Amino acid sequence: MAAADTYPRKVDLDAKFGQFSDHWAPRIVARYNDNEIRLAKAEGDFQWHSHQDSDELFLIVSGTLTMEFRSHTEVLEQGQMIVVPRGTEHRPRALHGEVQMVIIDPKDTANTGDHATATKAVDL
Repeated sequence: MAAADTYPRKVDLDAKFGQFSDHWAPRIVARYNDNEIRLAKAEGDFQWHSHQDSDELFLIVSGTLTMEFRSHTEVLEQGQMIVVPRGTEHRPRALHGEVQMVIIDPKDTANTGDHATATKAVDL
């Protein structure tokens, strides 16, 4: 039988979002298959960037996220998601108040695409 700390446990997103208030600073709430499930709050603009080695998934929990690409813009509402293909320049923006989102990235992925300028994702 597995140890108690290895049993699957549910994650309460509302409770987790309530544990932090800073923006554009991802928090890791789960891991699977070398991926990190990250929560982030956003307000205002993030920088243009890309991830050369991996796709990136954004799932909007609350608010409205504008995702700019060099070719077009997508507006994401609560309950919507987008997968940004590897190597695609993008700029997430929260122009109408705070956004809460789930982001799925391979472990240790820099949120800016560059470890030198990234806000390191930390466990929550």
